[in-house]
Amino acid sequence: MLLVNDPGAALALAQELLEKPLMANHSYGLWGYSGRSIAGTELTVQSIGIGGPSAATVVAELAAHGARRAIRVGDAVALDPALATGDLVLGARALAEDGVSRALGVEAPRADPALSAALAQALGGRAEAVTVAGADLFHDPAAAARRAAWRQAGAAVADLETAAVLALGMRLAMPLACALVITETAAGEHDEGAAELALSGLATAAAQAFGAIAASGAQASEPETEPLAAPSRWESAAS
Repeated sequence: MLLVNDPGAALALAQELLEKPLMANHSYGLWGYSGRSIAGTELTVQSIGIGGPSAATVVAELAAHGARRAIRVGDAVALDPALATGDLVLGARALAEDGVSRALGVEAPRADPALSAALAQALGGRAEAVTVAGADLFHDPAAAARRAAWRQAGAAVADLETAAVLALGMRLAMPLACALVITETAAGEHDEGAAELALSGLATAAAQAFGAIAASGAQASEPETEPLAAPSRWESAAS
């Protein structure tokens, strides 16, 4: 399952990556499309909205309908001054500074190593593995102080969804990985166009990573904490 924020991006990527994509989900306006990917595996491209609560709800409900693994692709704010707009990073681990991770009881969310390795290989080594700080607010009046604290704690970037989905993946024993493009530098320079330019490449790499994992026969691990049970309003989902 490929996770993106925007429903419009989900549609565009489904048309690019899938043979004869079919709308599989439309609850709450969060469109999802399923079909056979360019890598030859069944794939769902699913929008998750903005923020951890929305992302976690979508992933939990689709996991209950059979989604086996997921990769989030999206954008992030740099905390590391060395990162420029357009740079790519892999979310290897996260600071649980968001409400969802804390509610799930996961103190150190992290990505699945095998899926992350496949994603890194598909990206050709162009993305550095980093720690992502989980945030709750897009417009945060205390952003400067929080970002400084997150940087001191070892985070290189921050976003609203990665910590939440990685934490949920650990709870569900569902392999998750994350690839992000920098759209704002630590100095506050913005380039929203960087996300549009990079998203297609990240999604293509994700599809290739799913294909590599499927070919290897990698299995999910046992959950580290008590599994969640989620009522669902969603259709079945592939990887």
